[in-house]
Amino acid sequence: MTINANAMLHEQTKKVYGLGPQVPSTSTSDFVSLKNYERAQVTIIVLNTTTVTGSAITLNQATDVANTSGKALAFSTVYANTDCAATDTLVETAVTSNTFTTSTTNSKQLMYVIDIKPTDLDVAGGFDCFSVKAATAVNATVSIEIVLYPARYAKANPASAIID
Repeated sequence: MTINANAMLHEQTKKVYGLGPQVPSTSTSDFVSLKNYERAQVTIIVLNTTTVTGSAITLNQATDVANTSGKALAFSTVYANTDCAATDTLVETAVTSNTFTTSTTNSKQLMYVIDIKPTDLDVAGGFDCFSVKAATAVNATVSIEIVLYPARYAKANPASAIID
């Protein structure tokens, strides 16, 4: 995909409000369908206060946005910035056992990015939807945005990603 400088980014991608800013308590983003898109970028923004416990982040997959046949979605890499006030660099970080826990450093702004392709899902089993799960945390506010790109089919209005 080539970014067109003559069009706004939101016209070239599909942005999905995954999870509003909250202190997570086994919180799950909307399920998002990849059937009309080639890739998804999940951005997790975290604001830590003091006496923080991190949130364990996992991915789930399903055959539709209603979470039919839901099961874990394997992933092995996250791109992390654990001090956004000091740098704007994302560092490739290995994920163990398909989960990572957000940093517990007090008073930090954090950003995590996960890349998902349709082929990462159990395509043979009919899986084309995913969600992000943020386990319970203390004194950390988490929000999730999902950007899908490029559309598989050219349309004036990109297909909804949260409705099957």
